[in-house]
Amino acid sequence: MKTIALGITGSIAAYKAAELTSQLVKLGYDIHVVMTEGAVSFISPLTFQTLSKNPVVTSLFSANSPSEVEHVALSDRCSLLLIAPATANIISKIACGIADDFLTTLALTMGSQILIAPAMNTHMWHNPIIQENIQRLEQRGIRLITPEYGCLACGTEGDGRLASIERIVGAVKNSLNDDQPSAFSLNQTKTVLITAGPTREMIDPVRYISNPSSGKMGYSLAIAAKRMGARVILISGPTCLDTPPGVEIYRVTSACQMRDRVMEFLELSDIFISAAAVSDYMPVEVSSEKLKKGADRIVLQMQQTPDILMEVASKNWSGIVVGFAAESQNMIENAVKKLREKNLDFIVANDISRDDIGFGSDQNEVTIIDKHGRQEKIPLLSKDRIAECIMRRILVVDVL
Repeated sequence: MKTIALGITGSIAAYKAAELTSQLVKLGYDIHVVMTEGAVSFISPLTFQTLSKNPVVTSLFSANSPSEVEHVALSDRCSLLLIAPATANIISKIACGIADDFLTTLALTMGSQILIAPAMNTHMWHNPIIQENIQRLEQRGIRLITPEYGCLACGTEGDGRLASIERIVGAVKNSLNDDQPSAFSLNQTKTVLITAGPTREMIDPVRYISNPSSGKMGYSLAIAAKRMGARVILISGPTCLDTPPGVEIYRVTSACQMRDRVMEFLELSDIFISAAAVSDYMPVEVSSEKLKKGADRIVLQMQQTPDILMEVASKNWSGIVVGFAAESQNMIENAVKKLREKNLDFIVANDISRDDIGFGSDQNEVTIIDKHGRQEKIPLLSKDRIAECIMRRILVVDVL
C-alpha cells in the first residue's frame, strides 16, 4: 500500500478534498491529511480523520509521536505529497523555500515528489508573480495539475477552478506509476527538446494573434520520450495541459520567447522535435494601451516571426531534427517540400482540414517522412499512441 500525504490549504475548494480523500482511500492508498490553519476555517479535520482512518495534522507542533520529528517521519513514509487545493500563498511559500507550518516544512523534506492542484481567483492565477513561482516549482520537478475554467466562488468566471477529482486522481496514479519501463528504451541517456502548443503575438495588452493548437501532440511526445528513458525539456506555449511527470517544462508566450528558450537548451540536446504551432507573423508594433473601437477598418502591419525549425536545422549541430507539417491540402507534397527546404531528418504530416483529428482533438492520423523520402503512415490512433510511434521511428535512426 502506497502512502500519500494530502495537503489541504485555505481555499473554498477545500470541501472537494473530502471526496478526493474518499476516492484515494477506495483505490487502496494510505492517506495522511495535513491541513493549514486556513483550511481548518473551511472544513473540520474530523471529516478527514473519519475518511482517511488516520490522525489529521493541523499544527507543526501537534505531532502524535513525540519520539520522532513528525514531518521528517511522514516524508520518509510517503511516496507522494499531493496539495489540493493549493492556494497562491502555499505555492509562493514552497517556491521560495519558506517553512513556517507543517505543510511547508513537509514540502521541503519531500523534495520533488510533490503534485500541486491550484485553486484561486482568475486574476490571482494570471498574476505574473504566481506564474513565475509556478515555473520555478516545475523546473525543480514539482508537477502541476492546471486549474480549470468555470464559475468561481467570487462570482466571476475564468480559469482558476480546482481541477476535477477525476483529473487529480489520474495524475496521482500517473505519478506513482511513472517508473514503469517502456517496451522501447534509449540505448543511453539522451536529451530530447520538444516545443508544444500555440504561440501568441500581442496586438495590445488584451488582444493577440494565435491559433487553436491545444499542445496535446507535443505533450504526448514528451511523455513518450520520458517513458523511453530520455531527459525531456519541453518548451510550451499557452495551454491548459498538466505538466508531464518527470519532464522539465518552460512556459513561453510568443514565438520570440520560444526561439530564445530553444536556443538556450539546443546544445544540451540530442533530438529536437518542433511540435509547436508557431505563429508565422507578429505585429510590427504592439500598442501599450488597449485599442479603442472606432474606425470601421484598421490596418495592422505584420512581420515574420523567427523560423525556429529552420534556424535549428541550419546550425552546425549533430542532433536529429524533426518537424511537423499541418496541412489543409496537398499534405504529402507540401510536407516533402518543407522537409527538403529546411533540411530536416523527419517531418510528420497531418491533415488539419478533417474535423476528427488535428487541432484540439485527442486523436490524429499522420504520415512520417524521413530525409530519404521513405514514408510511414500511422492510422487513426490516440495522440499518445501516435507519439510512441514517432519516438520509435526516431530511435531506429538514433541507435544505428
